Amino acid sequence: MALDVAIARPELLQVADAVAREKMIEREEVLEAMEQAIQKAGRAKYGHEKDIRAVIDRKSGEVKLSRWTEVVEQEPVENEATQIPVRIAQKIKPGIGIGEFIVDPLPPIDFGRIAAQTAKQVIVQRVREVERSKQFHEYKDRVGEIINGIVKRTEYGNLMVDLGRAEALLRRDETIPREAFKNGDRVRAYIYDVREEPRGPQIFLSRTHPGFLAKLFAQEVPEIYDGIIEIKAVARDPGSRAKMAVISRDSSIDPVGACVGMRGSRVQAVVQELQGEKIDIINWSPDSATFIVNGLAPAEVTKVVLDEDGRRCEVVVPDDQLSLAIGRRGQNVRLASQLTRYDIDILTEAEESERRQEDFRKRSGLFVEGLDVDDVIAGLLVTEGFGSIEEIVAVDDEELAGIEGFDENIAAELKRRASAFIEKRDGELDEKRREMGVEDVLAEVGGFSPQMMVQLGEKGVKSLEDLADLAGDELVEILGTEAVDEESANAIIMAARQSAGWFGDEPVVEDAETEAETETEAGAEAGEGETDNERAG
Repeated sequence: MALDVAIARPELLQVADAVAREKMIEREEVLEAMEQAIQKAGRAKYGHEKDIRAVIDRKSGEVKLSRWTEVVEQEPVENEATQIPVRIAQKIKPGIGIGEFIVDPLPPIDFGRIAAQTAKQVIVQRVREVERSKQFHEYKDRVGEIINGIVKRTEYGNLMVDLGRAEALLRRDETIPREAFKNGDRVRAYIYDVREEPRGPQIFLSRTHPGFLAKLFAQEVPEIYDGIIEIKAVARDPGSRAKMAVISRDSSIDPVGACVGMRGSRVQAVVQELQGEKIDIINWSPDSATFIVNGLAPAEVTKVVLDEDGRRCEVVVPDDQLSLAIGRRGQNVRLASQLTRYDIDILTEAEESERRQEDFRKRSGLFVEGLDVDDVIAGLLVTEGFGSIEEIVAVDDEELAGIEGFDENIAAELKRRASAFIEKRDGELDEKRREMGVEDVLAEVGGFSPQMMVQLGEKGVKSLEDLADLAGDELVEILGTEAVDEESANAIIMAARQSAGWFGDEPVVEDAETEAETETEAGAEAGEGETDNERAG
């Protein structure tokens, strides 16, 4: 293959047009690849260190090869192959300035067999790079779509799927259990990721992704496609069972009925595509308790107790509904938990009643022992919602006296006994922590109660340095989440480190905003003790 670059080569333009049509890329990108190939051949002939450039005329196909030399000020130059001092350059071309180039046309080169092969490789590589880049930008905007392809080959159980102009990967763990594909089979899957990798853009497909089920319903149910019905959440156990929560923006349209279709025609089309996966379609609700009840269908629920901050809930069901609520191998409650994003604990009515009675006995026993009252008064306090003796001290006298069967004298006596109990208990705890060697300064810095001080001492935290050495999660683990959260724990430890002199005169913080936040948090938790300690420090 010999190319004469000194004369017009219209066939180069024809080749560029043909490659551009075949690969569906821009003609200009193909011509740039050809120019790079010719430049490489030119450098092989005239010197790799020289700046050789090739230009193909876009109309005639004429190839011009030239050497470019930059005009620089310093002398001697750093690179003699590509630079020339301005003093010498102005003798060659008067008036030329620094930063400009002297362009010397070069004679035509004859492409030998090796040079032609090298040029071909450069063109092929460049065209492949352009093609891959085009694929990436095309498919990265199609993440979340369903696509059809043909299984091209199998690699270690993973399927390579031909999408027409690209190739995608369907990993074995992204296929539905028990389904098998052979080469040449048509497969429908969900694009869940497109990434740039060293070997080119990779398109990742899935048939187990919750979005696959949602998109299948969007294809089968016009109301979903039109936005009248919205799929709010999906949870799947691929190939076995799924739950989907839907809501209608039109009160006249039943979202569940629309998704099921006439005689189940719409849902059955999706079930067949998912290899018989059973699908529970439920109504979504903005009320978390109602949504959880719907999510546990077909089981009946009698009571829901929510902890919205911890995203946990306890669900009480009739005794005969327990196995239905849990499902085979816990499937029903697991899917309901994924759907609602709540950790769900299921109790029977008998278990809940027994636990409630045990809690009642425990709390009433606390009042009987601590306040020296009979079971009747203790039971009344528990019934009114009191859970600790501290709550009795904190409540208003009028509120306590307002309990049925109580009067002002009983309320005053209860508060007196509660205060005496707390004072005695705290005194005993304070004595215990002193015997353990827990320093007073911990209470000043952290605002810890006597009980907390004993807990710290039992874990070997006895001095300011011991407290400063802890991490926030370690302090939470020692005291419990009911006593302190991680944010407050971090503020207490920061105050301890500052009081221990870790940071010198000023606390080390990343910026003024962080400093303000740290001081506010530490002040809220450490109280006046921290302020006194800072003045002392």
